[in-house]
Amino acid sequence: MAQVAFLDSMLREYLVFRGYSNTLKALDVEQRNEKDQHFRAERLIDHFNMAIQASDLHAVRSLWLHLDNNLFSKLDHTYAAAVKKLENSLLKYYLVTAYSNNRSDKISEFFNKLAVELQQQSEWKDWFFFSFCRNAEESPTFALYFTKQWQDTLLLSLRNFLTTVYQCLPQPSFVRAEQEAAHMQRLQDDNTRLRARLLQLQQEQLQQQQQQASSSSSQNLSNAESSTRRRSSYRQQQSLSDILPFDISPPGHIVDDFCIIASEANSVAQASDAQARGLKLLIRNIGSGSSPVLPRKDNGDKSSSKRRSGSVGRSWI
Repeated sequence: MAQVAFLDSMLREYLVFRGYSNTLKALDVEQRNEKDQHFRAERLIDHFNMAIQASDLHAVRSLWLHLDNNLFSKLDHTYAAAVKKLENSLLKYYLVTAYSNNRSDKISEFFNKLAVELQQQSEWKDWFFFSFCRNAEESPTFALYFTKQWQDTLLLSLRNFLTTVYQCLPQPSFVRAEQEAAHMQRLQDDNTRLRARLLQLQQEQLQQQQQQASSSSSQNLSNAESSTRRRSSYRQQQSLSDILPFDISPPGHIVDDFCIIASEANSVAQASDAQARGLKLLIRNIGSGSSPVLPRKDNGDKSSSKRRSGSVGRSWI
């Protein structure tokens, strides 16, 4: 891979800068022996096999601890049982190899260092008798682990497991440095764009609120103006010139108080004139020697009735 080659050159530059000449020489040797740049699980199997044949418990435990912390801990929890099974099988393979090589001291060292850890596991209960067992390869409990088939199956399973894990695991952070930098830059750009979009949406929302407020105020103002116009028009309709009179039929004749007074005055004048004429007639009758009473008595009832209904009565009216 291009990134791995680029990082190898960076690593060489760092080792030269720090003066790690021995590390640089070892790196050059391993790079020359490496046919490709991809990791190969066989190399780990070789390291495990070399440490087990040399009865180097520390090397076996250190390499497994490294894999457990950096690889196996990143797997799903469903693989925990398989990882633990492979670890126990690898330790059993170490004991069987030490027994075959007559390294009883390494077997005693194994149980002295790991007894506290292993006694908590039920599958190791019979193995504490392993260091005291004679002809363990013939024992029904341990005979299976001495067979070449079981040992080859263990190493093949471990190699397949490591190959699958390395194919599924993400690349180390050191290898993904450039990709992480590009990814962070994209995230920052997206963050900036989203912030600008958010600010634009907030401004648009503020403008909409202002427009709604202005429209509501203008509507209120128009409502106030329309109500004012209605009130003014109502007041104009209430002027005297616009008030329509009630539909009352006029009287048959127009009566004027002054006319009544004048008519009363005329009737009074006519009465006074009639009275004056009656007095003049009475005086004239008196002056002529004839009494207005006596003729009524002499002429009988008919003449008297006529006088009563005659001029004298009419003159007084």
